[in-house]
Amino acid sequence: MKEVVINPITRLEGHGKIVIVLDDAGNCVKAYLQIPELRGFEKFAVGRHAEDMPQITPRICGVCPTAHHMASTKALDDLYKVDPPEPAKKIREMFYNIFMVEDHALHFYILAGPDFIVGPKASKEERNVVGVIKKVGVEVGLRVIQMRKKLRKLMEMIGGKTIHPVFGLPGGISKPLSEEAIETAKKTSDEAVEFAEFTYRVFKDIVLSNKEYVDLITSEAYTHRTYYMGLVDDRNRVNFYDGRIRVVSPRGTEYAKFDVHQYLDYIAEHVEPWTYIKFPYLRKIGWKGFTDGEDSGIMSVAPLARLNAADGMATPKAQEAYEEMYETLGGRPVHHTLANHWARVIEIVYAAERFRELAYDPDIESKDVRNLPSAIPDVGIGVVEAPRGTLIHHYETDENGVLKKANLLVATQHNAARIALSVDKAARSIIRAGQIDEGILNMVEMAFRAYDPCHACGTHSLSERISLKLHLYSSKGELLKIIDSDELVSRIGK
Repeated sequence: MKEVVINPITRLEGHGKIVIVLDDAGNCVKAYLQIPELRGFEKFAVGRHAEDMPQITPRICGVCPTAHHMASTKALDDLYKVDPPEPAKKIREMFYNIFMVEDHALHFYILAGPDFIVGPKASKEERNVVGVIKKVGVEVGLRVIQMRKKLRKLMEMIGGKTIHPVFGLPGGISKPLSEEAIETAKKTSDEAVEFAEFTYRVFKDIVLSNKEYVDLITSEAYTHRTYYMGLVDDRNRVNFYDGRIRVVSPRGTEYAKFDVHQYLDYIAEHVEPWTYIKFPYLRKIGWKGFTDGEDSGIMSVAPLARLNAADGMATPKAQEAYEEMYETLGGRPVHHTLANHWARVIEIVYAAERFRELAYDPDIESKDVRNLPSAIPDVGIGVVEAPRGTLIHHYETDENGVLKKANLLVATQHNAARIALSVDKAARSIIRAGQIDEGILNMVEMAFRAYDPCHACGTHSLSERISLKLHLYSSKGELLKIIDSDELVSRIGK
């Protein structure tokens, strides 16, 4: 037996490594995605005032701080039992869709783009943003950079800061929009829709027109039949900001539809000793191990899951793209992991169209943007669709609003079991007879990269004491002994 280790894995948020186990013939028999980092935000939030959380939780991740900020703000609405005025809700949703366009563009062009635009087996020196610009041209590269710059500048105008917004408050937002922000939003939204349509054309021209890429997307190596979860509106259409949580089966039938306050009735969490990430699963089905299918409780979130869990999109151009994807790939649901990239581009179109609808809505000009809370706090739960999938913040406080408990159930956790399946299956399918090179290893990494995981968000401690284990191996690779942390402390003490 031999191990091949990819450490660190690349083009993601956070840290991780992949351990690939080969048999004597050089075939992959198992591959593990291990997350060795630990983030303790749920623990050190305890004892803090709940209203600090919209500022604390964005520090978890510099790529998607707005998702944590918004989920946290909505949890405070619920905690203090205060409903924001309608204009505040619309401004929040507009702000959030601006963020979704910007974040999805980052992943498509910079994190995932090199795999398709440059090529999955291109040299690692070329598989980066520079290689993407060389392939699509400087003019296109500049257009991407300029669009993201404009979106981030507008987010700063509305939210105070781009990366760590000081925007959401229980019962509303911190201030009405200025005339400058309103006019800038209208102008930028028009440009965002054009950019989204352009991005969809880029995807179709470069990826969908290449048979090798389409065959890769639809290959069994990157296919898993699982449950899918996402927020939907009252017509079962995708919504990033609000709605009910809908789960569909691997056959596409509705399994459940519930309010976020019921999430503990439907979602449980499994723990493995070899990683710091937890594995949520559907409670009523149960944890059946790392296996897919209708009898397995494993589920998925993220762009493809959102589209699978919905009956359509709420804006016209996004709906056209939605129908095109499912018609091309044989109907709903689509189980091909790499189709996440297609779904992500469709979501860019939706987010841009929804941004424009709200930018031209007269309500966003209102000065009525906050209702002051007055209720005694107890429990507050908020949910949004982060770029990477369903994000839930759950706070419990004393009567003074000081946190006694915080549970952050993030998208990468929901996806963790499916990602583990994807990495293992891709490695088993691709690695044969010891044929391993940089391109092959990158194709294994593509299995997790499709989900755009954020392991900075996804890793948590489960107890006051962190459990550590020391594995002792012989020179032949045989496991001799496992020593847990208590024994280690005892040995050090002696």
